[in-house]
Amino acid sequence: MNGAFYIGATGLEAQQRALDVVANNIANLNTPGFRRSNVRFSEMVEAPRSGEDLPVAAADGSSGMAGVAVASTTHVWTPGEVRQTGGRMDLAIQGNGFVEMLGASGHILLSRGGTLTVNEDGYLAGADGTPLRAMISVPEGAVLTINADGEVFARSASDAVARQIGQIDLVMPRDADTLVAQGGGYYETSDDGALSAVAPGQDGAGSLVQGSIEQGNVNLSDEMVALMLVQRAYSANAQVVQAGDQMMSIVNGLRR
Repeated sequence: MNGAFYIGATGLEAQQRALDVVANNIANLNTPGFRRSNVRFSEMVEAPRSGEDLPVAAADGSSGMAGVAVASTTHVWTPGEVRQTGGRMDLAIQGNGFVEMLGASGHILLSRGGTLTVNEDGYLAGADGTPLRAMISVPEGAVLTINADGEVFARSASDAVARQIGQIDLVMPRDADTLVAQGGGYYETSDDGALSAVAPGQDGAGSLVQGSIEQGNVNLSDEMVALMLVQRAYSANAQVVQAGDQMMSIVNGLRR
């Protein structure tokens, strides 16, 4: 069988994966705290061939195949721009770290902040109602103040001064590349023990900024260039498959 089919097919599959990643980056251009992703490719080395030009099986029994494959998809953790909004419920992290959120079934989600709300149970939560793991109960009608150290103060109409109702700490992952995006600006780790709780502004953690939102680190110009490169690479691999098909047609048309 003509190897051009297999080589071209691996290239098409790899570029399709790359296209999906670029499209996801562009779709999350305006998602607060979003981190863009990159695709890393690896070369598949063709297996050695016998004197009869047949592939020699490797030690694991596989024959091997030349081409390219997606080795990994990694996040780019460069910070996004922190923009001031003036909204008292907007919260950003200036520097490293994540806020812990309590997802469904009690599993931990990590967030870079965004627009906070008070959910139907009265707890401070993300924009979608997911509560903070700190489970900060907010008095009805209270005005919140969050300082750079993560202290949360509430002042109701009946209060002469604001009183502290909770503390927002940050967590630092041991290896950020192990985090998996869950959509909506949330990330998850399979090993909660790999997270270290730190106070904002200490041990390399960033500080909290109320009234601001961190933008995603997606640059539309860069993504459009990447999109064009992926399309060209996809087209080139499609031409390899087409050339292999033409060669097979010539061979099948030969007459002795």
